[in-house]
Amino acid sequence: MAVDAGGPRPTAAGGARAGVTPRPVRAFVAVQLDEAVRAALGVQLERLRLAATRVAWVPAQNLHLTLRFLGGVPADTLPRVTRALEALAAEARPFELAVGGLGAFPTAARARVVWAGLSGGREAVGALAERVEAALAPLGFEPEARPFSPHITLGRVRAPRPDPRLEAALADGAPLAFGRVRVDTVWLMRSELGAGGARYSAITAVPLAGR
Repeated sequence: MAVDAGGPRPTAAGGARAGVTPRPVRAFVAVQLDEAVRAALGVQLERLRLAATRVAWVPAQNLHLTLRFLGGVPADTLPRVTRALEALAAEARPFELAVGGLGAFPTAARARVVWAGLSGGREAVGALAERVEAALAPLGFEPEARPFSPHITLGRVRAPRPDPRLEAALADGAPLAFGRVRVDTVWLMRSELGAGGARYSAITAVPLAGR
């Protein structure tokens, strides 16, 4: 779902009929990109598609930076998640990210996840991710096993194996700059999986209000 500078309209988390237990909501906390950065990354996606066909590429309108993937969250827990985000956002200050460079996890030579990186603002977004982690811990969310590594997922490789064309395309994109993003809002997002891929919608948007 494309998210413009004004952001998407949050949608209701519930909607279950009385007496019916709602299914958990697949949710994550994210930073959204502005349209200029999303468009610049869209150009790279088109270029990378020509180099690698065994990759499930993320549609440009779905690109974002995940602060914390929550997994399946009971619908009645989402208001508590929102309140926790509001509490941390009251003390978190807006900042800027510089989006630049292409790469892959674990390496470009053995790519499983293709990403766009950050050339500026890594410490600030890392600190925000730590705040999110700390705010959600009392709600029962276990700490992430891996250290936070800020990136924007562009695609996931199917049946990974060495791909010299993809590796070369990533090397060509390593020095590129894709623009700056002002981070002044944290988004609680819903992810719905379907045959056409994931569909994202906003549950709530929480402005960063620290001074």
